[in-house]
Amino acid sequence: MNMNESSKIVVEEVDGIERPPRARVEDAAESPSEKLGRKRDYLEGFLAQKPEDVTPGEPGGDLYEAVVAALKEIYDPEIPVNIYDLGLIYAVEVSPDADVVINMTLTTPHCPVAESMPGEVELRASSVPGVRDAEVNLVWDPPWDPAKMSDEARLELGML
Repeated sequence: MNMNESSKIVVEEVDGIERPPRARVEDAAESPSEKLGRKRDYLEGFLAQKPEDVTPGEPGGDLYEAVVAALKEIYDPEIPVNIYDLGLIYAVEVSPDADVVINMTLTTPHCPVAESMPGEVELRASSVPGVRDAEVNLVWDPPWDPAKMSDEARLELGML
């Protein structure tokens, strides 16, 4: 087969094309308040959506989220922010047998609650319904720094 026979290119010459109309704000079908309401509904639905096929011990699972919620009730005595948002909790692991292991640190090794805080964290985690046992590992590596804080904690402390 000859290349010229199989593919023909047709060229059409035009004098010009019509420009499409410009979009105007007043042409929008919904008012700004309706648009805000639609966005708010979408965001609330998005935040309420639970991940599918998640075991209770994985992030997004009921047991994991209940443990995190319990940790968010514990506040640093010197800083008015909970220890989870403060970035003191490095890891929360929930086994299939509902055993919880939490790796955490403190703002400094000389923290006045260095002896009592891990015990309180263990007590709170073990009191979550469904948790069989809880263990807390106090770690110092990597050391805590303010960069580990959540945006909510930074806002609360006026750092944002």
